[in-house]
Amino acid sequence: MPLTLTGMAAPNPRDTDVADALTVPPEPGSEGVLGRSYRALSVGIVSVVLLIAFEATAVGTAMPVAARELDGVSLYAFAFSGYFTTSLFGMVLAGQWSDRRGPLGALTTGIAAFGAGLLLSGTAGAMWLFILGRAVQGLGGGLVIVALYVVVGRVYPERLRPAIMAAFAASWVVPSVVGPLAAGAVTEQLGWRWVFLGIPVLVLLPLALALPQIRTRASGAVTDGDGRGASFDRRRIRLALGISFGAGLLQYAAQDLRWLSVLPGVAGAALLIPAVLGLLPRGTYRAARGLPSVVLLRGIAAGAFIAAESFVPLMLVTQRGLSPTLAGLSLAAGGATWALGSWAQSRPRLEPYRERLMTLGMLLVAAAIATAPSVLLDAVPVWIVAVAWGFGCLGMGLVISSTSVLLLHLSAPDQAGTNSAALQISDGLSNVVLLAVGGAAFAALGGGTVTHAATGATASHPAAFAAVFLPMAGVALVGAWVTTRLRER
Repeated sequence: MPLTLTGMAAPNPRDTDVADALTVPPEPGSEGVLGRSYRALSVGIVSVVLLIAFEATAVGTAMPVAARELDGVSLYAFAFSGYFTTSLFGMVLAGQWSDRRGPLGALTTGIAAFGAGLLLSGTAGAMWLFILGRAVQGLGGGLVIVALYVVVGRVYPERLRPAIMAAFAASWVVPSVVGPLAAGAVTEQLGWRWVFLGIPVLVLLPLALALPQIRTRASGAVTDGDGRGASFDRRRIRLALGISFGAGLLQYAAQDLRWLSVLPGVAGAALLIPAVLGLLPRGTYRAARGLPSVVLLRGIAAGAFIAAESFVPLMLVTQRGLSPTLAGLSLAAGGATWALGSWAQSRPRLEPYRERLMTLGMLLVAAAIATAPSVLLDAVPVWIVAVAWGFGCLGMGLVISSTSVLLLHLSAPDQAGTNSAALQISDGLSNVVLLAVGGAAFAALGGGTVTHAATGATASHPAAFAAVFLPMAGVALVGAWVTTRLRER
């Protein structure tokens, strides 16, 4: 499902005429995202998102097989959290890089790292090498997503931003349907490695379309009224390193359930907490109204949903005996409903009701996550997961695109990169922390010993999966409350 593609100052509503004059070349007022002035750039950046979406859906399908063949089911959560841990550093670096020199360098470097990570995971002979590849891939993903947000903030006027965010979400539809089927077929016929090795070359064409436009229209630093550009904040880079190392140590402690693991857990928290407080807007963790609550909601929504979704294919393969293809297809309808939710939030007539739509979205997410583990009962048909996840993804489409729109609305031009990084840090950090919590509960209840149910091997532990899904549903309900605090009174 859509990334968490995805961090990207107190609330700072800005005069849109001044902001657009600073960030957007004059264009005809009625032109859309596929008008002549925007067509090449829109097609290029949406295609990049399309390929990232294909990779995400394909990797999720192949992951249970990869973990089993590499004898790493007990480290299953690391394969996801390793990506998010390094992406946290990439997000902060991209925000600083983009504000100081423009998003072009961060975008190209991120694409290169993303491809290198795929190649490393695809050729790994051990689970730790596979996780290392996912970590390199995460660094690239963090650079790419923030750079894309900055491109949107600089090039597109505010009236077009909901539409381009909806296009990002819509680009998940085809991968969500085709990705699991293609990845399952490749995994079963050629092996899971080709799911990773076949993607990097495909990104070259969209880059060829987008990069010339980005170089022309979004390069360079944004200057303030005195003609000075954004400065490179080395303190934020140090904090980003702290947040990445801290999150990694915390994840390790959560997975290695021994008394000795308390030490890396404490060290991780000591690095993580001050770094988070320094990188996110003041008041984020008390849900202060405005920008802090927008950033907090992004983390709650993405973290709860991704932590739960990461275990859906594994649950269906090990508990109900589905093939990787069928397990992946259970999530396929979600791409279309996510796009539908994102399209709905972009309608001008619904703008006055944005907060109510986001509340509805979080309630749908909570209901979907709570429903998924019902398939642990043999009497419950497996298609229940597909239906529930379709509604959950509809809710995510309403919420995720709306947080992106609200963040750009509340950001001054020279703070777009920093605030976008904060949004994605909240997204990625929540993924790491909630995956750590879910992974620890999964391992503690014997999840690391589950095997393919169809083989009749070691007994499975359904409670391990329930211990992941039900707390995440509770987190999503907290997000429904946060949606009431997105605008100042």
